[in-house]
Amino acid sequence: MLFFSLSTTLPVAALAAGMEALWGYPPPLLNLIGHPVMWIGALIDRLEHALNRMDTPERTRRLLGFVALALIIGIPVTVTSGLLGVGYTLLPAPVMLLVQAALASTLVAQRSLWVHVRAVGTALRHNGLPGGRKAVSMIVGRDTSALDEAGIVRAALESLAENFSDGIVAPLFWTALFGLPGAVFYKCVNTADSMIGHLNPRYKAFGMASARLDDLINLPASRLAALCLMLAAPRQQWPHIWHTIKRDAPRHRSPNAGWPEAAMAAALNTLLAGPRSYGGKLTKDPWIGSGTSGATVADLDRGLRLYRRACGLLIACLLCAALGGMIGA
Repeated sequence: MLFFSLSTTLPVAALAAGMEALWGYPPPLLNLIGHPVMWIGALIDRLEHALNRMDTPERTRRLLGFVALALIIGIPVTVTSGLLGVGYTLLPAPVMLLVQAALASTLVAQRSLWVHVRAVGTALRHNGLPGGRKAVSMIVGRDTSALDEAGIVRAALESLAENFSDGIVAPLFWTALFGLPGAVFYKCVNTADSMIGHLNPRYKAFGMASARLDDLINLPASRLAALCLMLAAPRQQWPHIWHTIKRDAPRHRSPNAGWPEAAMAAALNTLLAGPRSYGGKLTKDPWIGSGTSGATVADLDRGLRLYRRACGLLIACLLCAALGGMIGA
């Protein structure tokens, strides 16, 4: 199909990144129809309640988790591909390229990530530790009630690094390969992992397929995200950042999150990850980086500037690839 050609999908990814960076997801549209991730989440919630029964044997629940994942992916991707197929028969290809890009931009989160992480610094400055704890609790899953300023900033920086990979690089990567259906595919898996890919009694078996597939499809994006963050830093830091990535990324509990977090930690000369509390239980995760654990709001500001440069670099690379693909087509 035309919308699976790289000469089309690369421009879609580039335009989607640029559109989302400029205006994000309009709040009036959110109030009117919600967000595509909310629609995917509603489908996941229905399937989970219908198929994931605690009195069912674990092996059966694991198999039903595969069935649920197939439906979570298959229904939205099939609908999206079908609508695009109809669109290409009715509208000129350049118009459909813009339609794809506009729709794909709703599955990227550059602007919203910036807003949420910047809000942590603003809250710390104006409302102290209580405000900072409340703001960071909106973007992380750990216990925040006892965090000091350094803990709040580290949590925000870790979220910034990980979500740069999961919320920006990954959906754009899959868009660059398969257009809007690729973005929908990725977002379905990623949303399923965030909702049911947990290691607790309810989801460990049922959500296993979603968690494993999410790890797999995020492998390329996490490496690309680390590369973008490294290249966005001053050139003299590149050897140190690369060394830190190679040394520390494999130490992270996640096969993917350690890559952008290690790049962020090295670029800012601060420690990230390390021990933290979830649900009242302390985890003894290793530290990532070789700087100081005493992160400050100024470090958060530097992290946001690094993030903006990395986003700009990513958009520039997509534009160059799109132009090259169009010239070569």
